[in-house]
Amino acid sequence: MVLTGIEQPAGLQEVLTPQPGPGQVQVLLHAAALNHRDVWIQKGQYAGLKFPIILGSDGAGVVTALGAGVDASLLEQAVIINPGSNWGPNPAAQGREFQILGLPQDGTFAEYVCVPAEYVRAKPAHLSFEEAASLPLGGVTAYRATFTRANLQPGERVLISGVGGGVALLALQMAVAVGAEVWVTSGSEEKIARAVALGAKGGISYKTEKWPASLLKQAGGGFDVLVDSAAGPGFNDLVDAANPGGRIVFYGATQGDIPDVAARKIFWKQLSVLGSTMGTPQDFAAMVSLVEQYALQPVIDEVFPLAEGEKALKKMAEGLQFGKLVLKIKA
Repeated sequence: MVLTGIEQPAGLQEVLTPQPGPGQVQVLLHAAALNHRDVWIQKGQYAGLKFPIILGSDGAGVVTALGAGVDASLLEQAVIINPGSNWGPNPAAQGREFQILGLPQDGTFAEYVCVPAEYVRAKPAHLSFEEAASLPLGGVTAYRATFTRANLQPGERVLISGVGGGVALLALQMAVAVGAEVWVTSGSEEKIARAVALGAKGGISYKTEKWPASLLKQAGGGFDVLVDSAAGPGFNDLVDAANPGGRIVFYGATQGDIPDVAARKIFWKQLSVLGSTMGTPQDFAAMVSLVEQYALQPVIDEVFPLAEGEKALKKMAEGLQFGKLVLKIKA
């Protein structure tokens, strides 16, 4: 599924099958999943654009060929792919060489992809290929934000904003699994109800006027950890909803920069404001271990055949999905 330029439809093309170089594996992909990153690249709203490009950061499949120096035991293993490579030596932040699969390197919306062997991990046995493909980028982003950066502890109260997207839902599932009390916001009452079915205690529409006061009354208090991807003008609502000593972590800024920061509230409440994106190889391994320990299953909104990749991209751009949009590549 090749993208040839900005605002162009992604379309099927026959391309040369990639062959693994030294230290690489070739993966026959069974399924790939979409991320908002794919839509932003298509719209030209992403750094380092190059065309043509095969989009896709998330994938799961079977190792079908090995490059020189790769452990022979990987051959024919069912695997998921860590889409982040070359994090660098500092676990606190990615280095300049950090890359995400699907730009600048061709990604997973294809029958085959080649990646360094160190970035594949055995597929969790309880997951289908479609579920496994839904896990990597969203899972590592949710894990690092919620646990590595915000240090969520069992028994704490956490607010996850904009529930319905893949990262937010995975953060919800992980937080519930470890024994946190989870609340959510959304612009959709239906999405809030579905989040409750996944273990959230409750939620509120962020369209509600002065929603923090209403939610704090409903929840019986404020929040120790707040996980957000929007930023923008609504950021100060999170400040109001946070407990003294709370941690606000955001892994995106879909609503843009924060125009007016409530600085006095932040220092008086002793809040920590944390940025986060993707994760280290250690974050990825810990995320997969947590998913296996609690037998978590990513929420899938819809599965499309690879040939309908453009249709899936359009649905993601509309933002109406609850969970991941997946491309089925191999039957």
